[in-house]
Amino acid sequence: MKTVSHSPDIQTISKKLKSTGKTIGFVPTMGFLHEGHLSLIRESKKRCDITVVSIFVNPTQFGPTEDFNKYPRDVERDNKFLEDEGVDFLFLPSTEEIYPKDFQTYVNVEYVTKKLEGEFRPTHFRGVATVVLILFNSVQPDFAFFGQKDAQQLAVIKQMVKDLKLDVKIVSCPIVREPDGLAMSSRNVYLSASERKDALVLFHSLQKAKKLISAGETRVSIILSELAEIFTRVSSASLDYIKIVEADTFEIVDELIKGKSYYILIACKIGKTRLIDNILITL
Repeated sequence: MKTVSHSPDIQTISKKLKSTGKTIGFVPTMGFLHEGHLSLIRESKKRCDITVVSIFVNPTQFGPTEDFNKYPRDVERDNKFLEDEGVDFLFLPSTEEIYPKDFQTYVNVEYVTKKLEGEFRPTHFRGVATVVLILFNSVQPDFAFFGQKDAQQLAVIKQMVKDLKLDVKIVSCPIVREPDGLAMSSRNVYLSASERKDALVLFHSLQKAKKLISAGETRVSIILSELAEIFTRVSSASLDYIKIVEADTFEIVDELIKGKSYYILIACKIGKTRLIDNILITL
């Protein structure tokens, strides 16, 4: 595996590879890799000739009171994972490389960013869309792989790619979970032993929603009411939202309709750690 730190260098490498007919798969990450990230890498290696992974903890997607400074970082550990997975290139830019002193240009994806995560983290998706576009322009991938756990982020990136006519195919990959159901996240490391148990409330509530819908419940207000009640039993849980949205448009719905697909989305703090999770269902 070769490590590259500068955008012009990874651009040159990508152009040379593409000129020989190679396809490039790209997995953008903020590091502190776990099995969820590795599943994206494996999918890229299955589909593409070359796999590039980036590690960049992006300051513009963190709000002023969020965890940018304490976000877990361990590049040496990550390097070992990437070597073991047979990654071809690691793009490891500095903050100054991505955002030089005179940086002025940001990407705003309008409608889909205003709700859900956008309500609680109003500058988050501007930072996400901007850095992903910079990374796409640097790496120039044919395919880019993202996890379903960040479902709204995935919708934002798909919208940006569509609107800006970017020549990259976005591939959505399933959520990877711990054996007890907790969605894998770099932030899980923040949880104490008791909080780790409490965090299962997200998964359990999603499973409850699945059962309700399988039993024929289509009224969203009833489903959400039952889920919210589960969170009241967990003293460390502070719920930001539970919502059901159409999978394609991210429109919040009141009634589920047969033949359509929906995300059930949860954001919740367990102690001081904010976690998100979701499931995708089709009626």
